[in-house]
Amino acid sequence: MQTGTASIRFERPPRILQAASVVGPKEAEGPFGALFDEIDPDGKCGQDNWEQAESELQKRAVKKVIEKAHLLPKQIRYVFAGDLLGQCIASSFGISELNCPTIGMYGACSTMGLTLSTGAMFVNAGYADHVLCVTSSHYASAERQFRFPSDYGNQRPLSAEWTVTGSGAVVLESVQTHTTTQLDIPLAKITGVTTGKIVDYGITDSMNMGAAMAPAACDTIVQHFEDFKTKPSDYDKIITGDLSQIGSKLLIDLLREKKIDISDRHMDCGLEIFKRKEQDVHAGGSGCGCSAVILASYILPQIQKKIWKRVLFVPTGALLSKISFNEGASIPGIAHAVVIEALDSFDERFEKKQKTMSLAEGGKSCRNI
Repeated sequence: MQTGTASIRFERPPRILQAASVVGPKEAEGPFGALFDEIDPDGKCGQDNWEQAESELQKRAVKKVIEKAHLLPKQIRYVFAGDLLGQCIASSFGISELNCPTIGMYGACSTMGLTLSTGAMFVNAGYADHVLCVTSSHYASAERQFRFPSDYGNQRPLSAEWTVTGSGAVVLESVQTHTTTQLDIPLAKITGVTTGKIVDYGITDSMNMGAAMAPAACDTIVQHFEDFKTKPSDYDKIITGDLSQIGSKLLIDLLREKKIDISDRHMDCGLEIFKRKEQDVHAGGSGCGCSAVILASYILPQIQKKIWKRVLFVPTGALLSKISFNEGASIPGIAHAVVIEALDSFDERFEKKQKTMSLAEGGKSCRNI
């Protein structure tokens, strides 16, 4: 299963059973507004403060994805969760009522890639039949923690990104698992992952996250191609997390220096989630929730419909804190790559056979034979 120096190729590819997304009003006004599962009209989610609002986003996304997967909370073996707030408090308060074994994770804005990678490893290894991966971000809570509270009214430079208010959740399932209450064919499968390294180009501008993250995205993509012996044309899309305008251009340039050109198939969630000019988000979107909600609402349906058959999903993260920034430290970056593929004809036949056998047995569980 180990591939190259930083990757894993799954012998029994975990299935992405279902996905859900919950966003705020600004995200709903963007190009994907009609695709999100739930929209909170004021972004406060009926809570007293922004941090509680972010926890509520996670709570709703988790509830929605379990419901869509036709599962009960007790069927979730592990939850892999993370966010941007200190000690992952959005996750701690957001999913506590789920009462499931929880593994907290932090990869800054790359956290969806981290939770998916780790969750897939657990499922492939046989440690769980179902796991749930979730992350979130909120514009106001992130601004308060990393920059200035929005009430301060500070001016944002054109290089700044707008933190997405949203939460995305995904349920992964073992290829050998099937129950009578879960009759849907999965959306896709995860066939491999490449775990990123910390890359530090000495960027110190906290208002230019794209420049801090692009070198890490470049490093992970190059490593992925080396480990899997693949090239850009082997993927229908190579999708980064939130490099936005500046970081996306920088990534293309850095890869071209290494004789790799992904410009004809590159997509960045931060560039796509907002209408940049009309919505005044400057360089684009960012935050843990950025790639998570685009994955759940747009990327996975494209794969399920086989519009895209293989995608390299590469969420990116800037590893800074208010402490390191105030001490004048640079901003390291990291990126984690996940290979997501459409179910092939054998997979579909297998799923339909499982469903038929499950119904025939009148409520008994059916497993792979």
